[in-house]
Amino acid sequence: MGRRSLKDARQKEIIEVFYQIAKQEGLENASLAKTAELAGMNPSLIIHYFKTREQLVYGLIEFILDRYLQIFSVPASPNSTPKTVLLKIIDNVFSRKWNVLFDDSVSYSCYALALRDETIAGRYRQLLETLRKNMEQYIRACKKEGLLQVVNPAATADLVFVLVDGAYYYLSLVKEEEEYTAGLKRYKKQAIALLNFV
Repeated sequence: MGRRSLKDARQKEIIEVFYQIAKQEGLENASLAKTAELAGMNPSLIIHYFKTREQLVYGLIEFILDRYLQIFSVPASPNSTPKTVLLKIIDNVFSRKWNVLFDDSVSYSCYALALRDETIAGRYRQLLETLRKNMEQYIRACKKEGLLQVVNPAATADLVFVLVDGAYYYLSLVKEEEEYTAGLKRYKKQAIALLNFV
């Protein structure tokens, strides 16, 4: 999909440390110097991989995507069908599994930067489009098997993620576990209704 690879182990390690600082202190307080200190590295090594803090934020957005894509990992079983796999993904998306993959405050901070920085906006859009494209593939597989009736798999995948994004944005403000769980169930039910299974 044209994403920059994070294969370099050192680079990934730096991004993970930067993420931990952003999670604990807020993205606005995460810096190259703090990252070097926590990682036990010379600051010049951080700068070797990431010339600026902005480049480190770009890497962080790649890291977000890599984490979020884990939600599509459904263990294969002899009884797996396109429908059971898609329903398991929907379960994952509307569960704590999705929510704990990446810290909401860091994700929303990155999103806020996207409103002011064209490069970050482009990378964030790519992140969101990748998630939708993955969902679309599973919807298409079900449609091909005649398991659901949707006119436009891409539009349906988009609507599912509109529900997901809105659900987590709203539920991030809910403190009661019972209310949070009820909300997730309600939104999941709406997402399944959008899929129009036969």
